[in-house]
Amino acid sequence: MTRVDTAWLRMERPTNPMMITGVLMFAEPMSLERLRKVVKQRFLAYRRFRQKAVDTPAGASWQTDENFDLDWHVQLAALPGRGGKRALERFVSQLASTPLSHNRPLWQFHLVERYDGGSALVARIHHSYADGIALVQVLLSLTDTSPEPGKDEELPRAWLKQDHADVARRVGAVDRYMQLGSKVVEKGMDLYRDPGLAGVLAKEGSEIARELLHALTLPDDPPSLLRGRLGASKRVAWAEPLDLEEVKAVGRACDCTVNDVLMATAAGALRHYMMERGEDVDGVTLRATVPVNLRPLEHAKKLGNHFGLVFLDLPVGEGNPIRRLERITQCMQDLKNSRQAVVAYGLLAALGMAPSQVQGLALDLFSRKATAVATNVPGPQQPLYLAGCQLREMMFWVPQTGSIGVGISILSYNGRVHFGLIADAKLIPDPDAVIGRFGAEFDKLLYLALMGDWNERLDAGLAAALMPE
Repeated sequence: MTRVDTAWLRMERPTNPMMITGVLMFAEPMSLERLRKVVKQRFLAYRRFRQKAVDTPAGASWQTDENFDLDWHVQLAALPGRGGKRALERFVSQLASTPLSHNRPLWQFHLVERYDGGSALVARIHHSYADGIALVQVLLSLTDTSPEPGKDEELPRAWLKQDHADVARRVGAVDRYMQLGSKVVEKGMDLYRDPGLAGVLAKEGSEIARELLHALTLPDDPPSLLRGRLGASKRVAWAEPLDLEEVKAVGRACDCTVNDVLMATAAGALRHYMMERGEDVDGVTLRATVPVNLRPLEHAKKLGNHFGLVFLDLPVGEGNPIRRLERITQCMQDLKNSRQAVVAYGLLAALGMAPSQVQGLALDLFSRKATAVATNVPGPQQPLYLAGCQLREMMFWVPQTGSIGVGISILSYNGRVHFGLIADAKLIPDPDAVIGRFGAEFDKLLYLALMGDWNERLDAGLAAALMPE
């Protein structure tokens, strides 16, 4: 097992199981037998999913499960009562709170019968197998572009596109980040509390040292109702999807990315939830750790964890939606010009080989610097089918680490954007109250974008086009 994958295996806590949980909703009822056939043919084509994780003081490794039982990994489930959205949310919440058995390969599928005229599939896969982008692609590799595909039909790869960021440039320095991260980790994080840390890092004389020093010396996130002692129960919820073209339109109008618009929408929803519960949010900025892909998307199916983390500001204290969007856009620009993601990747690799006590100290240190985890994964923009059933909607949640108890997930599929929230039940016992604000917060941005001075923008654009260099 790689160092980074080992780090994710060892981050497991009773309060934060290290598994990625997803729910896929289908328009038609799905047969358990047909699902198991697809899983056997395509999911188990990845040999890793027949293996279980074995962790020893000498290191972690993957070992084939000689007693592998597909029937245990792919199970049938039923919701109580009429089996509506709330019942499915409660069922997914229960599964997201329940750790996977380390005596078996760390994954499980639950097929929910008779959900909303069709069926639903809840997938749980441990983070040590791969990161979110890779696992979403693995799940999508189970799908087809038609209900009854021909033998030679290409699996849906149209959604895969080149990662336009310079991945090679970011990853090229990983070895140096790992070496520097190891210097910190090997000393049990004592350097963090040592005033001489700056001098130690300065000797490296590089951008690597500056980024690591910045990450280690970030102040803790401010106290709020979204931080606190965690329990063992999770709550999940998902919102009505947004139209992707409308989100793109807001991005064009405000000269920012789709991701900026969606993060600003999430910040607005958290702001109003906190205010409704009497929290003083004036001037408050919270941080979210955001995974950054460190490989081209077309390589995601190779499994493993190949991402770094950056700290994104969520200005929940800003009441003006456009100003909130501008601040997030600027923070995103600053992060794109930094190497913070590769620093985090190097530290994770170093932690994977560190003693458990040191791992705990480091995990606690970094998790205090953020309130939430936020992920945004691009999905296919075409209808897909699994086991002959049309995939109508899907959502996933990544695990939170250490003392972080809130996770925001965004996934686009077939022209729509899906928002999901997972939270510790002690912090947010009613996640629907947060998720219900997403649509309203986006509508504010859409309205303000439509109210912009388009004549002035058009005149300025025309003048720029006519003016010589």
